[in-house]
Amino acid sequence: MKRASIKDIARIAGVSVATVSYVLNKKEGHRISEDTKKKIFEVAETLNYTPNRIARSLQNNKSKLLGLIVADISNDFYSNIARNLENKALKLGYTLIIGSSDENAEKFEKLIDLFSQQQVDGMIIAPVAGSEEILQKLLDKNYPLVTIDRYLKGVNAPGVILNNREIAETTTQFLIDKEFDEIVYVGYETKLQHLLDRQKGFETSIKDSTSPIDAKYIMVGLENISGEVHTEMERVIGKDPKNTALYFSSNKLAVAGLEYLIKNNIKVPQHVSVLAFDETEAYKLFPAEITYVKQPLEEMADEAIKLLDLQISDYTATSKKITLSGDLIIKRSIK
Repeated sequence: MKRASIKDIARIAGVSVATVSYVLNKKEGHRISEDTKKKIFEVAETLNYTPNRIARSLQNNKSKLLGLIVADISNDFYSNIARNLENKALKLGYTLIIGSSDENAEKFEKLIDLFSQQQVDGMIIAPVAGSEEILQKLLDKNYPLVTIDRYLKGVNAPGVILNNREIAETTTQFLIDKEFDEIVYVGYETKLQHLLDRQKGFETSIKDSTSPIDAKYIMVGLENISGEVHTEMERVIGKDPKNTALYFSSNKLAVAGLEYLIKNNIKVPQHVSVLAFDETEAYKLFPAEITYVKQPLEEMADEAIKLLDLQISDYTATSKKITLSGDLIIKRSIK
């Protein structure tokens, strides 16, 4: 079936094409009677008219599309970020296209190319390790982009991030004050700066502490998280830990660690206490409510969309970073 056009609407409504265009695009400054407007809208609805996005983009050089690349859309953190960004984008008249890089630089680059071909007006990006050159090429082309959650050293892109190091320091101090015999940091072997900041914050608080704390580390890769966490937890804490705290630097690590505790009948907080970065629906399946660092997802989305919209409207090369703070939500998982 042929798509209805504004010419069809104009013919049936008995008005000019220009009048139809003014009404449907809600342009101001044109004296068109309310009866005429009503008639045009009724005809458009009868014909099931939808605007031609491509034609409109050719007229104003804007597609009203935004690209979002997250690291892992299956992770509650990124799915919630995407939902918030989509809602914010819609309010500004944008449609959001979402892609997941799965922490793979090659897939990340393909998504960048795909979104460029779709002529998105700008991109919001959670960069992966090794993507510095890809991002720099976009910046060199004055392409509107904003990084979210993460940043890459040496790439001066505007972005929205969490004060990872500071919150890691304060939450580690919170555990130190509880006088555990040992605190185990569970993190990633990675070059991603935001995760390194969390580790650095933990190390700083441990180093500056006057209490005799035995700090241990479990560091795993990104490929087999669950398997590596289970193996390392058995090596480091065994099956009968006492007065021990586990500090998980991500919700994915926390879920893997909680699986190990359940499997080995290790009680929280009786045997071990647990603190994790980021929340996830999976915590609700665990007997004890998990203490976690809550990131301001709605505020992150709001700041990212505003920053990108400004770049699209009036591009100015900038490396502006908006740093937000997280909150420690204390639950029953800490003794």
